Amino acid sequence: MILVCGEALIDLFVGPPEGTEMPARAVAGGSPFNVAVGLARLGVETGFLGGISHDRFGTLLAEILTHEGVDDRFLVRTDRLSTISAIATARDGQPSYSFHGEGAADRSLGLADLPAALPAEVQALTFGSYTMVVEPVGSAFAALAESQKGQRVISVDPNLRPNVIRDMAQWNRAAERFYRTATLIKASDEDVRIAWDGQVTIAEAAAYWLDCGAQLVVVTEGVGGATAFSAAGSISVPGRAVRVHDTVGAGDTFHAALLAQLTKSLRLHPGAIAALDLPAIGELLTYATAAAAITVARRGADLPTAAEVDAFLHPRLTG
Repeated sequence: MILVCGEALIDLFVGPPEGTEMPARAVAGGSPFNVAVGLARLGVETGFLGGISHDRFGTLLAEILTHEGVDDRFLVRTDRLSTISAIATARDGQPSYSFHGEGAADRSLGLADLPAALPAEVQALTFGSYTMVVEPVGSAFAALAESQKGQRVISVDPNLRPNVIRDMAQWNRAAERFYRTATLIKASDEDVRIAWDGQVTIAEAAAYWLDCGAQLVVVTEGVGGATAFSAAGSISVPGRAVRVHDTVGAGDTFHAALLAQLTKSLRLHPGAIAALDLPAIGELLTYATAAAAITVARRGADLPTAAEVDAFLHPRLTG
């Protein structure tokens, strides 16, 4: 099992005003939430650890996780409200973003809410996005990551959200707690640009993360593909040529697919990841890039199944 730790929230897409009304569409989201769903669809046993409200939005989030086959025994249900990330479009088509999460369910998870002990079947934990840096959940998750360092695979995706915490120095200090426990770090070129205000190259960021102790660092570049860095060196794969609908969930798909392939190849262990050679890493990137290409060709964070990725990679065999 892979235990995904982090936030589940509601993305509220609000249209231009219509008289005294603003039409809206509420969509389940959150980077870790997407990763959990993506892993389950790729056939990996998955659990989700995070604070989820008893309100109607939280009930929807919990129901979706259960429907997708994600183990719900690690959910921490609370009467606190669900986080809402609102994306409002003005009459001129320009979007504006607001984040409503102070004191919400996903932030309220504390040390007392962590499992007393992880079941033996948990082989890996993932952490990512703003629940690494807001409190009290950030410190609770950091303690969990530190307790599992070297024993289980720890995968981190910074997935920076400046609209949550605008002080990148604060974000970087908090996130480093996780970087220093990580076996695998997956990031985007945008994460690198935002974190270091454009002053650090992808290779320099990867060197920093490797120096923190990661065995494998992967940085995605959208249509430019992805590059991995490890003690074995670096390797890149190109992006896939598809008609892009939107890029929502692409990075989460990539992260889930990396972990799924490590699981299926029996390499979901810190020592096995450290021993990966460049051809094996290239195979991981090829699979993850294909999975992400499927997602960007669809509306929203509609992550693919294992069968869909196999069909994309081997159309002659499946067609």
